[in-house]
Order: sequence, then C-alpha cells, then structure tokens
Amino acid sequence: MAQYASGEKANLNNVVQGIVQHEHREEPDANQLAARVAETWAWLEAHGMLALDYNGATSAPWQRPTALARELLADPGALDKVWAAERLAGDLDPALSKARTIYALGDYETASFAAMKAVEVEVRRAACLTNELLGVKLMRRAYSPDDGALRDPDAERGEQQATADLFAGAIGLYKNPASHRTVEFDDPIEAAEVVQLADLLLRIVHRAEQRQTAEPV
Repeated sequence: MAQYASGEKANLNNVVQGIVQHEHREEPDANQLAARVAETWAWLEAHGMLALDYNGATSAPWQRPTALARELLADPGALDKVWAAERLAGDLDPALSKARTIYALGDYETASFAAMKAVEVEVRRAACLTNELLGVKLMRRAYSPDDGALRDPDAERGEQQATADLFAGAIGLYKNPASHRTVEFDDPIEAAEVVQLADLLLRIVHRAEQRQTAEPV
C-alpha cells in the first residue's frame, strides 16, 4: 500500500513478477511470498481499496488506490471502519435499514440509538402495548415472567427473567442515555456491535410472534 501514497498505479502481474524474478529471486520462498502478495491484492480489491485505472490500456489492468485506501494511509486508525463495516455486511432485520444507513454516514451515536429504537418499536407492536410505555419499562412489561405477552411459556422462569433483563439492559444502556443527553460514541466497531445486538433482539421478538401464531385459539 505504501507505493500508492504518492498516487502511483500498479499492475498485479508486474508486482508478482518483480518479486519472483528480481527483488527476491535468490530467496527460496519467493514463490510463497508472491502468492501472499496476490492474496493480499485480492483482499484489497474485495474491500474497495483498489480500483481500475482507466487509461485505455488493453493489456493486464492497471489499478489505483481508492479514496478509502488513501484515508487508511493517512490515518491507520481508520482501519477500524473496515472491520466494522464487515460486521454489518450480511443481512440485517429490515427494521434496521435506517440504522444501517446512518451508520454508513459515520454517525455512530445516532445509528446505535436508531437500532435500539427499532427494537423498542417492534417490541411494543408485537406485545400490543400502548405508546405510554417506553424504554426499560416497556421491555419489563413485554417480557415479564409473570404475564409478559412475549415471554416464552415453555422456558424456565430464570430464563424468562434473563430475557427480560437482556432487553431491558440493552435498551437502558444504548437507547435511553442517547434520548436524554449527548453520548460520546466514536468507536465504529462498538457501534456495529450495537446494531448486531439489535438484530439479535429483533430475532427474539419475531420468535415470540411465531409462538403466538402457533398457539391454539
């Protein structure tokens, strides 16, 4: 990546041949080194750090660093954004589409809030509870081991309580504080994990809905 800092372009075939035939030709593991370079090149392409350089050439394609690659060269800490984005690359619950969009814009605090807000909305809807119930109280009511509409009647009481605690804790930690004050939230990996946690909670909500549908009238 260092050679791209000056804006140079490169060709994978030239780089590999340079390793095997010139720079490291006397080393016994030159071919293995070339293979690792090729694998690294593929990783850079897959993560949007290399793009084709359209210069009219008809031979092997030349490539140049993307804006993301230059950002990483300028700030190695930005690599966290790459790892975080991978965590959200798969399918998420449709209710988290807004949170994912906000996350992509780099507003991690609002993305975390939006993800937990989506959980709150879905819990209220699935449990058929009123808008007066909010946050932790809503979670405690919906998943109450005594009469919560979303509790699992087949689970042990300790597990029922643990589920209520899980929802209440997630909302209390990641949704309620942002509702009342400014929260410093600048870690992209942690924010991605909050969105993933919201996805897990929504999966549990939908599972409760399936139980309700399957119960005899």
